[in-house]
Amino acid sequence: MRVLKRPRRAIGCSECYNIREVIIRKMNSFQKIANGFLERLLMMLMAVLVFDVLWQVFTRFVMGAPSSWTDELATLLIIWVAMIGASVAFLRGQHLGMDYFVNRCSATVQRRCAMLVHLVVALFAFMVLLVGGIRLVSLTLLTNQLSPALGVKMGYVYLAIPICGLVVFLDALSSLLSRRSISKTHEGRLS
Repeated sequence: MRVLKRPRRAIGCSECYNIREVIIRKMNSFQKIANGFLERLLMMLMAVLVFDVLWQVFTRFVMGAPSSWTDELATLLIIWVAMIGASVAFLRGQHLGMDYFVNRCSATVQRRCAMLVHLVVALFAFMVLLVGGIRLVSLTLLTNQLSPALGVKMGYVYLAIPICGLVVFLDALSSLLSRRSISKTHEGRLS
């Protein structure tokens, strides 16, 4: 007895569009949550950084004996502030861009350039920041590298790199999928 297989039904364009819309909605909701979390984390890191630098100035000039750990903590916090700040700026569409020549082109060329830029950014964020950052973190954790004054594992310091890479990659991918590149790229930027 032969069992007849039911033929697979091809996915139509409208079903693909619905799947794409669901993915875009999920990514947008993730981005809103991630943006809120990253903004709060950035504010907290900046507050700790300001307190740390003020404590360094106080101990150096008022007490006459500078604290040994505040300089290193400020350096480690600046790494995190830079990477998380870059993620937040990219999510807001306030990242640095040179668009003088692109603005002089037609709307079609502008859209294509924006799509190309988001594709290059997505590839860079994935390959260099995310994959390379994960390798860097795992390597430094395996070798048990410690910061000299604080004794913090350097892998935790470098963890900011793959976090930034993940956020930027997902946002660039979302821009490519939703084709909102041109409006987001110019949003919030001075011409």
